[in-house]
Amino acid sequence: MSQFISTLVQQFASLWTLLKTIRFIDVLDIIIVAVIIFSAYKFIMNRRAGKLAVGVALLLLVFIISDLLNMYALGFLLSNFFQIGLIALVILFQPELRSGLEKIGAQPFKGFKNISEGKSSAETSAMISNVCEAVADMSNSKTGCLIVIERLTKLGDIEKTGTVLSADPNASLIKNIFFNKAPLHDGAMIISNNKISAVGCFLPLSQKTDIFKDLGTRHRAAIGMSENSDAIVIVVSEETGTVSLALDGELKRNFDYTSLKNQLYALLVDQRAFKGHRKTNGGEAK
Repeated sequence: MSQFISTLVQQFASLWTLLKTIRFIDVLDIIIVAVIIFSAYKFIMNRRAGKLAVGVALLLLVFIISDLLNMYALGFLLSNFFQIGLIALVILFQPELRSGLEKIGAQPFKGFKNISEGKSSAETSAMISNVCEAVADMSNSKTGCLIVIERLTKLGDIEKTGTVLSADPNASLIKNIFFNKAPLHDGAMIISNNKISAVGCFLPLSQKTDIFKDLGTRHRAAIGMSENSDAIVIVVSEETGTVSLALDGELKRNFDYTSLKNQLYALLVDQRAFKGHRKTNGGEAK
């Protein structure tokens, strides 16, 4: 028994000696690297580049096995492939890299935005109420619409594809713009700084391969816009009147006036997460 206790004490002493050699900066270094790897994995796997990343990982595994087994021909082929692999990966992952860097660049400004949030919360609440009222009415009348609410990522390049203006987001004005015989009803409306900044804008379409085949252009554009920015995109189907909301490449459906208002308030005023409705890759045709 005494020998067991002595051995246990020696093990604890060895462990304590080892812990004393570890610097705090080393622990912090490991934590930061782990967070970066996990964030990169989560970011890539939630996009169509995830399959491409899996393919690259499999090639790397084959390369390691060929090196261990001295498979010279295969090793030579893969070694030459990986010599130009970095440039190839930058080209292949260009959309995802751009999206990721835009999100990283937007993070430092969140704190500054929150400082001034109290000054603009009343205007934001009024904008949300008017948008939700217009969307609810268009849903009842099955009037198709596509509304993009800008957040941290600026959408000046998207605004230039349509008609630039500056107007308060009045519910009647929004409905008139999307009236199916109005000259500017096609395309998307951009709301920036609680103002209608442009209408009739063209949005990038999502290139996801797992989207339902019956998904219309309007819904594909909503998902595509949310993939390329942190904007909130609201869609009303002109076939069924279903209200959907796209954010970060996800499309959630079946909103009404109350649930849409609560969700927008949570995202724009309270800065809470995207939640509350069923996620889908599908939708109605335009």
